[in-house]
Amino acid sequence: MKHLTPFHLAVPVKNLAESRAFYTKVLNFEEGRSSSHWVDYDFFGHQFVIHESSDYHFDEAYGEVDAHQVPVPHFGVVLPWDIFDRFAEHLKKKEIQFIIKPYTRFKGKPGEQKTMFFKDPSGNALEFKSFRNMNQLFEK
Repeated sequence: MKHLTPFHLAVPVKNLAESRAFYTKVLNFEEGRSSSHWVDYDFFGHQFVIHESSDYHFDEAYGEVDAHQVPVPHFGVVLPWDIFDRFAEHLKKKEIQFIIKPYTRFKGKPGEQKTMFFKDPSGNALEFKSFRNMNQLFEK
């Protein structure tokens, strides 16, 4: 696998205070710089920014993947196998309402992975996943 560099992603949120509480207190992301309209976070080593936007329309679309209705667009991080499990347990304790509860797909096959989906308070869909073998991230 090639050397990965951190991504930068900025997403709109309806209410900065509510979203800030979610990313800081529920997901436990460390806060970086901020203003009265935006906050940036350490998102597993990536730069993630929430921007308050009262005029953004949060439309929902879905695509079928592995017999599940997956929200599109969505974003997240591919985590190491053990960190995925710890993060999933943390989210369950925080009573996250999963769109797709943590589960394993392609069990025993190339590309075996764990995945889970949920939304932030503004309706942004997040997916976190993990591969048993990270070298199979793009395997067909």
